[in-house]
Amino acid sequence: MEKKLILKSDVLDALEKTGVKHGQVIMVHTSLGSIGYVCGGAQTIIEALTEAVGKDGTIMMPTQSWKNLDPETGVHWEVNKDCWQAIRDNWPPYDKNITPTNTMGAVAEMFRQWSGTIRSDHPARSVAAFGKYAEYLTQEHDMSNIFGDGSPIGKLYELDAYVLLIGVGYDKNTSLHLADARAEYEGKRFCTEHSAVTENGKRVWKAYDTLYVDGEDFEQIGSAFEKVHEVKKAMLGNAVLRLMKQRELVDFAVRWIEKNRTLTKQ
Repeated sequence: MEKKLILKSDVLDALEKTGVKHGQVIMVHTSLGSIGYVCGGAQTIIEALTEAVGKDGTIMMPTQSWKNLDPETGVHWEVNKDCWQAIRDNWPPYDKNITPTNTMGAVAEMFRQWSGTIRSDHPARSVAAFGKYAEYLTQEHDMSNIFGDGSPIGKLYELDAYVLLIGVGYDKNTSLHLADARAEYEGKRFCTEHSAVTENGKRVWKAYDTLYVDGEDFEQIGSAFEKVHEVKKAMLGNAVLRLMKQRELVDFAVRWIEKNRTLTKQ
């Protein structure tokens, strides 16, 4: 596919067409590579996003470091099982100022280091935020409450925030995990996860109970959502931008999950 040259003015124009305005709180998921050739790369996207919402707005992105999970979960597929204990004993503890993201994309990786951005303390499922509500959104990200009420995603709901997808699908839409946390359905799973953290100045391999993270039907939920709710769209190079109200998405997804999901995994 031909890569069209994208300038910051093009990004701002696309954001305006989707309905991004000053003062909005927006959870952003983006794939830089899906857009085309962006002049200035990730920096240009972040500058455009923060300018578009202005000083009274807030941008948040996922900055997950899920490699900091137990090898038994499958996140360290590159090594044999006989290496698992060594990973448990030696994986570096989470440091929100240093720990890189895993497969969150170039924009999120730069955003976590952006001047003025605040990152949450979850060792595997952190978010980063910039703007008016950045501190509120990222504080007290409990290890056992990854995506539920009171988490950064739950706080977005309280603030009547928006979700912006840039060149990615609903399988990357973290807000759907809030619906998963709220929904009641047969087979809902909880699990014990482990991550390396620092406690009292020492590295600890920490166990914590949480809702099992899964999103196999998120694309189905997104397709059904778009049939009955307004999702504003615009093109940016080769990428589709989608802007939606998070409350509408979450409320719809709770109903959809309770009606359609039968989770039989044990």
